Amino acid sequence: MNCPLESKKIILGISGGIAAYKAAYIASALVKRGADVHVVMTDSALKLIQPATFWAITSNQVITDIFEPPQKREIVHIALPQSADIMLIAPATANVIGKLANGIADDMLTTMALVAKKIVICPAMNVDMYQNPVVVANMDKLRGLGYEIIEAESGRLACGDEGVGRLAEPDKIVEHLEAILSGASQDYSKINVLITAGPTHESIDPVRFISNRSSGKMGYAIAAEAAARGAKVTLISGPTDLAAPSGVEVAVVQTVREMYDEVISRVASSDLFISAAAPADFRPAQPKAAKIKKSDHYTLELDQTEDILAAVGASKGNTVVVGFAAETDDLIANATEKLHRKKADLMVANYVGEGSEVFGGEANQVTLITHQSEPVELPKMSKRSVAKQILDYVKSNFLEDVK
Repeated sequence: MNCPLESKKIILGISGGIAAYKAAYIASALVKRGADVHVVMTDSALKLIQPATFWAITSNQVITDIFEPPQKREIVHIALPQSADIMLIAPATANVIGKLANGIADDMLTTMALVAKKIVICPAMNVDMYQNPVVVANMDKLRGLGYEIIEAESGRLACGDEGVGRLAEPDKIVEHLEAILSGASQDYSKINVLITAGPTHESIDPVRFISNRSSGKMGYAIAAEAAARGAKVTLISGPTDLAAPSGVEVAVVQTVREMYDEVISRVASSDLFISAAAPADFRPAQPKAAKIKKSDHYTLELDQTEDILAAVGASKGNTVVVGFAAETDDLIANATEKLHRKKADLMVANYVGEGSEVFGGEANQVTLITHQSEPVELPKMSKRSVAKQILDYVKSNFLEDVK
């Protein structure tokens, strides 16, 4: 299955905010997903990052001057946005937002915006500027005109202030474009989805812990896909370095006990529970309060941790329960046994043995196993595409009555 961005023509507009350097990460991510990216930069952006960077990333000429003679017999500022699938402006400064809101077209970026059929803007500026009533009114006006806005995030800003104004993370921006260009339906708009993702950490002493190789990418991909399809999504995440998916409530935990408590407190109000996390099966029976010295003779005794999936399966009520079975041998047999033992409705089985690149990778190959049907083996595809297939299957087979 192709990525939603495959062969899509995207105009990436870059204005003169300090976050302009992040546009290089966005351009790279879009190109890796198969998009045809055309960069247009304002004069202010040129003061912060060189166009050669984007030429190297995209292999397309970088557009900077509205009066530059065209290479083809066409008017670039008309022909390019007419043929583009979408225009993304990241970062969008207060100045550019003001121009867009008032129809001012005095450079290539703003001129193209008057022609583009779909525009997404990503504001980035100082917190006081972001909250200025004029800027707020301009963004509200743009929303009313059909622009999509990926809100800025909170944190430490380049000027040293703390507050909202940071450019949204590049991965979140790319996910948003994927959702738009995939034509994702809103078939999950009335569904509450609870998802777990990532590993857990079980302390041995203050500097050591038991964990595993789970990156959390599969669970985060499911959360992003569900949110893009209109679901109300809560993601219970173990320790990862992943950015929170757009539109998803995230609760970060460290241990299995913490993940168990979060799930149990929320699952009764969920229509769908997807256990994509890889919580540790054991924890140290007596974690040490002080660091264990290398010279010490120490035997590590382990206790079993809470079984989150089994606990949910045993008292699931009307909640649809989906589990994951990561196996190194006898994939179908072991996953089927786990399906019955955990009382899940669907088990997603994936091979993680020698030669597998599932942990930390961008792709996955899974088999869907239920009580009623023959196993459905899916080809290897991106984790976001796997997420789509899982949600399609669940909607068709378990949630078809939820409109």
